[in-house]
Amino acid sequence: MEREKNTFIRSFVTTFILMGIPHAPELDIVLFVIFLVIYVLTLVGNLLILMVIKVDSHLRTPMYYFLANLSFIDMWFSTVTVPKTLMGLLSPDGGAISFHSCVAQLYFFHFLGSTECFLYTVMSYDRYLAITHPLHYATMMSGKTRALLTGSTWLSGSVHSAIQTMLTFRLPYCGPTQIQNYFCDAPPILKLACADTSANEMVIFVTIGVVASGCFFLIFLSYMSIVHAILKIRTAEGRQKAFQTCASHCIVVLCFFGPCVFNYLRPGSKDTVDSIVAVFYTVLTPVLNPLAYTLRNKEVKTALLKLQNRGVFTQRK
Repeated sequence: MEREKNTFIRSFVTTFILMGIPHAPELDIVLFVIFLVIYVLTLVGNLLILMVIKVDSHLRTPMYYFLANLSFIDMWFSTVTVPKTLMGLLSPDGGAISFHSCVAQLYFFHFLGSTECFLYTVMSYDRYLAITHPLHYATMMSGKTRALLTGSTWLSGSVHSAIQTMLTFRLPYCGPTQIQNYFCDAPPILKLACADTSANEMVIFVTIGVVASGCFFLIFLSYMSIVHAILKIRTAEGRQKAFQTCASHCIVVLCFFGPCVFNYLRPGSKDTVDSIVAVFYTVLTPVLNPLAYTLRNKEVKTALLKLQNRGVFTQRK
């Protein structure tokens, strides 16, 4: 028994190798530049949204309070995976990641991803109240209610991620060490475990399925009620304004939930397809949010122009 224990300790994995996104070696530099540009745009775009909401008093409303939380999450959500991906593209040894770093990456990836999932649901509820109960909206979505809803999303995301992380890393890993992905995620890691993973895979499938499908169903119900309420608005201008307010949220929700459902809730997943599809919600969605909420939002664009003019005025002065 002691000998088996010592053998297990000696063979215990201390470093994983992230195999990265499937591509031809000659595309390393091209992909590096593309991912770097997207990452910089993600940080700059979300920082601008945070700055504008902080500076402009007209944007201190519940909708922009939740948007500020979303921008904060997106910056870190992208940071969890993209820098390591860039290292893997730039250096042959860049794909190596220590066991504990892999644990941390998986935890924060699911923590921020789950929190964003819950936050999209809260944002749809906020739009539901704003459009269907406009007279009582300010009272129903008070500062205390906003803080409670936001705190609940962060807490729920943390708990959900902790479950995924514990289920994944409670198993022994003694080789191989190649993770067929560009970041540490539960499904590809479980394939490397030196034990039966069927129970873990089932629990992870169910928990992610409940969260994703539950949130998407609540968002769907909210928007069914919203559309019903919008159609009752008598003026075409009023209907158009209401639809524009919700359109940005619908776009980012579909871009986030679609690839997630495809990757986690379909049978017979393939590593190559999964890693490519994961790019949509780990890299593209965080940069899409600032674009969707600025290019389609007159209030944010006006606030950005005011901020720019204020900066120009300060420099001249």
